[in-house]
Amino acid sequence: MKHAPLERWIAGILDEAQLRTNSVIVTVFGDAIAPHGGAVWLGSLIELLSPLGINDRAVRTSVFRLTQEQWLHASPIGRRSVYELTQAGQRRINHAYRRIYDTPHEPWNGEWQIVFVPEGSLPTRQREELRRDLLWEGYGALAPGVFAHPAGNDRQLREVLAQTDSEGKVAVLKACALDGIVTTPLRTLVRQCWHLDRLADDYRRFAERFRPTLKWLESGKACDPQQCFVLRTLLIHEFRRIQLRDPQLPDTLLSKDWPGHTARALCRDIYALTLAHSEAHLRETLSVPEGRLPAADASLYARFGGITGAIAEKTAAKDAGTRKREGAPGTATGAPARNRTRS
Repeated sequence: MKHAPLERWIAGILDEAQLRTNSVIVTVFGDAIAPHGGAVWLGSLIELLSPLGINDRAVRTSVFRLTQEQWLHASPIGRRSVYELTQAGQRRINHAYRRIYDTPHEPWNGEWQIVFVPEGSLPTRQREELRRDLLWEGYGALAPGVFAHPAGNDRQLREVLAQTDSEGKVAVLKACALDGIVTTPLRTLVRQCWHLDRLADDYRRFAERFRPTLKWLESGKACDPQQCFVLRTLLIHEFRRIQLRDPQLPDTLLSKDWPGHTARALCRDIYALTLAHSEAHLRETLSVPEGRLPAADASLYARFGGITGAIAEKTAAKDAGTRKREGAPGTATGAPARNRTRS
């Protein structure tokens, strides 16, 4: 049985959001498909995205574009096609989703990581790829060819430089503020460079939009597995879009009431409460060349600091009991995926 208020909420969000199919597919691959092996029949992907108001023509057009952009790779098998993340697509996913699910804002030692890209050191396309990947990692563009981050990760930076073939072609320095010489307060400089006021507003809108769904999930009323999948997808899709603009600066550079903390906690709680049922929907809907959808790897339940399988199963058992009391049919969490024949 579908949860009526949640169904109305979903319909309103879908009507208002005007989702970009390319972006939604990236969200679904990164959040839902990658933990299960990262490959899926095109036909079952079309079926999975249908409740989000995305038709088959839009899916086919978008996966073609994502293939051209080297996000996805198509493998024809007979009359059907399997789509999976490319190596470059997997790298982009890993970079973006590490920021979504990992716990940010580690203690800061006051050092800044500076990346200088000298004029003419890289071809235009390669320079743009490096700029994009640095921005995804949270670097701020202080000036043309100058990027900075107060908590840059050396390993992740090396990965970016290696993947963009920029090693030995840019300069990477460590820097710190000089007391008594810097005239502009550091927080003001950071707020202006990373547009933190705009980012804070985005976090507040996110929390206001999704907060009602947490109350419904915590009320104990059963939610349909498909609804849980749609809610989980909309949740991560919106949170991902904000995270790509969030440099995840140290807490010492942020206001004490930084709304990003509230938004992250809300996202984590909703994700935990929808995980078991949304996974059941994936097992019921998605199919792969091997037949059954592979079990999710351990990283799925390590997200947001550790959403354990026990928590997810406890939620599923609670809702299953509610379904039984209401006389509604349940969905078996261990149901095998159906084999599809359409492409």
